[in-house]
Amino acid sequence: MPKGIFVTATGTDCGKTYVTGLIVKKLRDSGINAGYYKAALSGADSIAESDAGYVNSFAGIGQEENTLVSYLYKNAVSPHLAARIEGNPVSVEKVKKDFSAVKEKYEFVTVEGSGGIVCPIRYDEYEKIFLGDIVKTLGLECLIVADAGLGTINAVVTTFEYMKNHGIGVKGLILNNWTGGFMQEDNRKMIEEMTGLSIISVVKPGDTELDTDISRLVSVYSEI
Repeated sequence: MPKGIFVTATGTDCGKTYVTGLIVKKLRDSGINAGYYKAALSGADSIAESDAGYVNSFAGIGQEENTLVSYLYKNAVSPHLAARIEGNPVSVEKVKKDFSAVKEKYEFVTVEGSGGIVCPIRYDEYEKIFLGDIVKTLGLECLIVADAGLGTINAVVTTFEYMKNHGIGVKGLILNNWTGGFMQEDNRKMIEEMTGLSIISVVKPGDTELDTDISRLVSVYSEI
């Protein structure tokens, strides 16, 4: 059975794509047949120039571009708004079909979200889809990526409580932009105590490897 995890974040600009690349690279460097998928991506003219293209290249997946992303929008706005501007709104059925195709080729699939967990993916007179709906549709649990700096306690706890209240499982947390020091160490301690989440890894600026044991990383993936 293939295994998967969904990578979300406390908001935009937390380094979710960068961390996702480190995750997939860690798996592949350990000999695991690992792939990538993203339902909707905004702000790129092509797959190669997008976040998905970055992960594909950085992690050395070599995955066919047309399997990386289901919906690509040029406007750098939320997918629901990009679709309103450009057309081609997200269909859950297409997302399920495309995700299934990736599952058939890879042992481990890392799915990257768009923005934070409440990001609107489609919002029109026909259907209203939020990122959390995509997570549940694909039958996945999540890793949360958060910035390690000031304000992260509130951001993580708020995100976690929303996910818990909406029946979205969380397997752990990765703190990005980790520089250490008294405040960040306290952030880490407070987050763990207030949420019960395990910090899977901390990522320092410029890291090219994910600093965690491969067995610990593998343990957050669930059969799908």
